[in-house]
Amino acid sequence: MDIYSTIVGFFQSGGLFMYPIVVILALGLAIAVERYIYLSMAKSSNQRVWKKLMPLLQEGKHQQAVSVIDKSKTAISRILAYGLSRARHSRRRDDVEIAMEEGLMEAVPNLEKRTPYLATFANIATLLGLLGTIIGLIQAFTAVSNANPAEKADMLSASISVAMNTTAFGLMVAIPLLLVYAVLQTKTTQLVDSLEMASVKFLNILTDRPAGESAT
Repeated sequence: MDIYSTIVGFFQSGGLFMYPIVVILALGLAIAVERYIYLSMAKSSNQRVWKKLMPLLQEGKHQQAVSVIDKSKTAISRILAYGLSRARHSRRRDDVEIAMEEGLMEAVPNLEKRTPYLATFANIATLLGLLGTIIGLIQAFTAVSNANPAEKADMLSASISVAMNTTAFGLMVAIPLLLVYAVLQTKTTQLVDSLEMASVKFLNILTDRPAGESAT
C-alpha cells in the first residue's frame, strides 16, 4: 500500500504533463507487444515454409513449390513467388534476382512498420518531461516572488522538487521505449537478412540446375 501511495503521490505531484506521458507509454507498449508478436510469428512461419520449399526447389519441382507458396501468405513465399514467376519466362540470374528484389521491397515495409514510432515516442516523452519541469519552475518562481522572504527558500526547494518529477517520469518512459526499439530493430534486421539469404539460396539452386532440366 505504501508503494501504491508513493506512486500516486509522485504522479499527482508532476502536474498535467504526466498524463500525456502516460498516454505515450501506453501507445508505446501496445506497439512494442504487437510488433514483437508479429515478428516472432513471421520468423517461425517463414522458417516452416522454407523447410517445405527447400527440398522441392532442390529437386526442381517448381509446380509443387508454387502450390506450397500459393497456400502461404508469408514474406518468403511472396518473394519466391516473384522469382518462380520470372523463372518460367527467363532462367537468367539477373532477371530472377530483380524480380525477387521487387518482392523483398514489398515485404520489408510490413516488417518495419510502426517500429520507428517507439524512438519518436521516447523523444516526445523526454521533451514533455522537460517542458513540464520548465513550466513548473516558472510557476514556482512566480509564486515565490510574492511570498514571505523567510519562507522563500523552503517554498522554492519544494516547488523545484515537484517540478523535477515530470522530467524523471519522462525519462522513466523514454529509456525502456528506446531499449525495446533497439530489440525490435535487431529482430527486424535479422528477419530481413534471413529473407535475403533465402533469396540467394534460391538463385543458386535455380542457376545450378541444367537449363534443359524439366521442372515438375
